[in-house]
Amino acid sequence: MPSGSIDKALTVLEALAQHSRVTDIAAGTGLPKSTVHRILQSLLGWGFARADGNGGYIPGPRILTLAGKVMSRFDPAQHAQAALKDLRDRTGLTVHFAVRSGNELVYVAKLEGRRPYQMKSRVGMSVPLHTTAIGKVILANLPPAEAEEVVGRAGLSAVTRRSITDPAVLLRQLATAREQGFAVDDGENDPGISCLGAPVFDHTGNVMGGISLSALSFDLDLDNEGLAGEVISAARNVALALGAPAQPDAAGRAG
Repeated sequence: MPSGSIDKALTVLEALAQHSRVTDIAAGTGLPKSTVHRILQSLLGWGFARADGNGGYIPGPRILTLAGKVMSRFDPAQHAQAALKDLRDRTGLTVHFAVRSGNELVYVAKLEGRRPYQMKSRVGMSVPLHTTAIGKVILANLPPAEAEEVVGRAGLSAVTRRSITDPAVLLRQLATAREQGFAVDDGENDPGISCLGAPVFDHTGNVMGGISLSALSFDLDLDNEGLAGEVISAARNVALALGAPAQPDAAGRAG
């Protein structure tokens, strides 16, 4: 149970996202109803809560105003840096963080690996979804109808001779990625380069991008369960840093 006054107020504010009745908020927070009622009156005064007209309370407009100001300064790559660096240091491989932009993904962060070579990718570069490990986990975690629409709109053009151009083959890979929590790119976007990628979810629990490990194909075993676990764990940490729900699902992802 929260003890300090600020802790109590923040606990009530957080509970307000799920509950509207004083009794339910009190039960959810473990605080006395009198304390919850007093805090709600303060939140009303500040505009962080408002009465719903039925004896309950809902989040107020001040929350949206504050959220808008915060998001205007929010840099996902900056918040992800610690998890990305830890993954790079633990594996020695190049790490990418990319977010979806329409029918493509855009790299927003890159940490070079500790190998005597470098990837040609760069921050700001956009690449197709279907040829990359990150793109596949994004597609795999979209609603099926939306994923099919994106694929149909973008097409499955070949970037390398190993790129997947058959929708049925891609759909099978997406189903596998959804089940195991990661996807692979076996020279499909860049000849001789392999990648392992896992999805990153946003504060709503929806997929917004992903992170990956990349290396020359002889230097990255795509069947290495340990490396796959490292990517999944790091992606979950990035998601948590971006405000995603904390509960992992069966595939190991947050959301």
